[in-house]
Amino acid sequence: MKIKEMQVLLTGATGGIGRETALQLASAGARVLALGRNEQELRELLVELPQLNPLPHRYLCLDICEAQQRQDLIDQLGVIGAQPSVLINMAGLCELALFEEQSESCVERIINTNVTATLLLTQSLLPLLRQAPEAHIVNVGSIFGSIGYPGYVAYSTSKFALRGFSQALQRELADSSVRVQYFAPRATATALNSDAATRLNEELGNRVDSPQRVAQELVELLREGKHTTRYLGWPERFFVRFNDLFPSLVGGSIQRQLGIIRQFAGSK
Repeated sequence: MKIKEMQVLLTGATGGIGRETALQLASAGARVLALGRNEQELRELLVELPQLNPLPHRYLCLDICEAQQRQDLIDQLGVIGAQPSVLINMAGLCELALFEEQSESCVERIINTNVTATLLLTQSLLPLLRQAPEAHIVNVGSIFGSIGYPGYVAYSTSKFALRGFSQALQRELADSSVRVQYFAPRATATALNSDAATRLNEELGNRVDSPQRVAQELVELLREGKHTTRYLGWPERFFVRFNDLFPSLVGGSIQRQLGIIRQFAGSK
């Protein structure tokens, strides 16, 4: 897909990966419409984007979990005459916690943001995307959307759902101009991770990618346009396949890490 001059609508644009993705998209020649909840950070991002290409970039400060604000987005796109051909669903929440100790409100926020709001936003934007000769929806998931992992039960559940949504929607739209892709990073050094999550990765020796590398891979997936799914990182890609074939073996390996996981994920 030619990214140059494409209108890209990016949710979660002020997060670590989101912000870097916006910058790399602009460097590739795209027009970026950045969505997020922090207006100050959105304004700062919009100062940088024109330095990378002179096309008009915009931001909208909103919460995709709110139905009225999703409708406001659709209305605003009509007002400004924006015709997005790419939707990147980056917005997401994560919390490291043992499930039995995790608050009900946190579980609801994770599911609402990572699943419900993302599906409903995509649904509302599909009529606009269908108007483009070639359109892409990129859903940003996680390795934990293929490997259920202790301490991330709610998060893993949400990303499993997003992966299923991506596969089903891709098949439903297979005879249309809209292509659906699922992009699954491994651990990434962003503010989404708590101090405990960072220390857990260090203790387990997990490899952690930079937001710059993850964004580069995402933009490359979009540019290539041929793959529907990409898992980022080795040996994580291997374990995704291995978990499909031999889940009990992967489960046994993870069980040996439970003591360390509980140490960082538990509140007691």
